[in-house]
Amino acid sequence: METIEQNSFLETSSAPAVKIFAVGNAGNALLVALSATEFTGAQFAAVNTDAAALAASPATVKINLENHLMRGLGSGGDPDRGRALAEEQFSTLKTACEGANVVFILAGLGGGAGSGISPVLAKAAHEAGALVLAFVTLPFECEGNRRETQAQVALEQLKSTADGVICLPSQKIFKLIDENTSLVETFKFTGGFLVEGVRGVWHLLTRPGLIQVHFSDLCALIRDRHAENVFAFVEGAGPGRAREVVEKILAHPLLDEGRALSESDAVLVSLTAGKDLSMAEVNRVMEQVRRQCSHAQIIMGAGVDAVLKEKLCVTVIAAKQNAAASGAISRTETRPAHPSVAAHREVTQPRLVSRTRRAGNKLIQTQLPLNIISKGRFDKSEPTKHNGEDLDIPTFLRRGVPLN
Repeated sequence: METIEQNSFLETSSAPAVKIFAVGNAGNALLVALSATEFTGAQFAAVNTDAAALAASPATVKINLENHLMRGLGSGGDPDRGRALAEEQFSTLKTACEGANVVFILAGLGGGAGSGISPVLAKAAHEAGALVLAFVTLPFECEGNRRETQAQVALEQLKSTADGVICLPSQKIFKLIDENTSLVETFKFTGGFLVEGVRGVWHLLTRPGLIQVHFSDLCALIRDRHAENVFAFVEGAGPGRAREVVEKILAHPLLDEGRALSESDAVLVSLTAGKDLSMAEVNRVMEQVRRQCSHAQIIMGAGVDAVLKEKLCVTVIAAKQNAAASGAISRTETRPAHPSVAAHREVTQPRLVSRTRRAGNKLIQTQLPLNIISKGRFDKSEPTKHNGEDLDIPTFLRRGVPLN
């Protein structure tokens, strides 16, 4: 999949050109948590519809998508507005991505800016020739159904445009905190996990290692896969540090206690330790990883960092192939149909309408070529539900009753 330009780049430079984009307020918070000195060589950019938040961003490149039509109100929590603003300035986003071999997108899904802008930015970065990796969070359940629904729609759109999406469902953080943890600490803790994912991939791309992972290897693994990824960062110290990190990986809640490894078809493992890192320790960790994902393609890197001294740090990223990416999905964005339309499409199998009809005269429920009309101002309203049923969907659709 590598182009001539990318191969020539590898021959003339020790590391790929990386641009890190923070989208929306949540993405900017993640950007603030990154240490600029640690990511020396990367270019930081911020994309937002909030001028005040953009001004406070530490990014060197700032792109304000606000226009006079929004009257300074930004996306207002509406992904459609965020998407419209991004598509209006698509050429600006594409120009900002040019020159990068890898583009990282940091965002929180569920709101207007992160959910609406991120998929468009990923498409622009891909058209600019970059490998696109998105690092995103999903909202807590307590944030409401609307944000949860918007986040899921945005996640599917992002997976169809980015090469890989490292996703952190915030709800899983409850397994790692206690009831006395404050709200500020919880969001900081959540962001910290995503930052570790960014750091792990960055180290893999830029640090020389005893066992080196080349940029072309990473491209071959995830280019055009459109996969959703899970990840974990663990560390151990002392004589039994290899065994300790393996136990933490297999018990990690973000890896579903190891189940995510067995379900993955591609795994990336990065090991970093002090100068005392031994081949036996590397082999011990990788042997356990291979046992959990025997059918997966594995890329492993191992490096030495004198600052870590007795610590052993391991980053694991597991990718499960997106079923829609096998060829059915195109890079042209399509918006999801209304639930009633989806339900209507399911009722397409031949059904016997009457016991008195002859077998050769079965009626088939088909979909009429009607235009779907928007719900207008009620489009963002919560559905009316009773006993688990959406009453906004007509009864004959909910119950699969064919019309004669």
